[in-house]
Amino acid sequence: MEPPYFYLFKKLTRTFFIITLLTTVVSSLEVKQCREFKSIISFGDSHADTGNLLGLSDPNNLPHFAFPPYGETFFHHPTGRFSNGRVIIDFMAEFLDLPLVPPFYGSQNANFKKGVNFAVAGATALERSFLEGRGIHFPYTNISLGVQLSSFKESLPKLCGSPSDCRDMIENALILMGEIGGTDYNYAFLVGKSIEEVKELIPMVITAISSSITELIGMGGRTFLVPGDFPLGCSAIYLTSYQTSNMEAYDPLTGCLTWLNKFGENHDAQLQAELNRLQKLYPHVNIIYADYYNALLRIYQEPTKFGFMNRPLSACCGVGGPYNFTSFWQCGADVVEGCSDPSKYVTWDGVHMTEAAYSLISEGILKGPYAAPPFDWSCLSSEIKDNGPSEKRIV
Repeated sequence: MEPPYFYLFKKLTRTFFIITLLTTVVSSLEVKQCREFKSIISFGDSHADTGNLLGLSDPNNLPHFAFPPYGETFFHHPTGRFSNGRVIIDFMAEFLDLPLVPPFYGSQNANFKKGVNFAVAGATALERSFLEGRGIHFPYTNISLGVQLSSFKESLPKLCGSPSDCRDMIENALILMGEIGGTDYNYAFLVGKSIEEVKELIPMVITAISSSITELIGMGGRTFLVPGDFPLGCSAIYLTSYQTSNMEAYDPLTGCLTWLNKFGENHDAQLQAELNRLQKLYPHVNIIYADYYNALLRIYQEPTKFGFMNRPLSACCGVGGPYNFTSFWQCGADVVEGCSDPSKYVTWDGVHMTEAAYSLISEGILKGPYAAPPFDWSCLSSEIKDNGPSEKRIV
């Protein structure tokens, strides 16, 4: 027969277990609860840049993306976006009924109360000095993720009035952390580094992303959307650079380079593992993985289903070669013309996507199934939820 105190001990233990379980469930529900975001704070590279690199450029020596046909579809003039129109962050802002997020660098009298964008085309997750120490030299920009985060912290006195106001702003913002890291790999591949050498960068890139998220959590960040990489093997710049007569190098369904896409899957798997680790460390924070890879790959797998041409690997705006891409004749140059109907193309300039493709990627993230965990929009008005990004909005 068990002594009375042993029975009491078992009862207390069972009660403690139930309380712990309920606390865990409530905490989990709090992470996934619907949030009505008041602004968007963005970091990243050219896929999220809404004009930062243009703002940093010499007005007397403007870069190629400052000229038509960039921006022709929606804005009807170049805006510094690397597309014919809107990019993913624009569709997210529209879905949340927020203004398009203005670029931070070079902006004059911009209103950042509803959002601010630090993403710069050519930005890397790792510092330029580190990459150059590994023989990865590039001329584009020195605005790494660390520099963007420093700019954000230094700008807080202008963005919000007091420390409590700043914390409230960060807490109620959707923080878009990327896409970032793809440019690190691009530079490494394009200067001739082997895939083994580039693979060594993956853990360091992910550590840089994780460290930035952790720092922003300490500043009050509650909701992070962290994209993975795009399927690099479907990009016209890589299909041109690594063109081969060996048909086994290509995916028979899409025509994309299989080995490069497997590299992207490797990056994404390591990123998701790190995000899962962070989520366990910070259960009060919502860390959402955005599966850019599969949100885009599905279009290459079934292009006609989404209104694109069959085998849409060629660039809309480019010239030369089987993929309408030549590195020394970039979109925006006088001799390069855009296609007549960008909505039929996935790739815009050989590196970035068309507005039509970005719209579908955004829809896949916001409405599913390419966000993990999925967003909960139950608290938003039906008008906003029904007004999400779709291909119909860009026709």
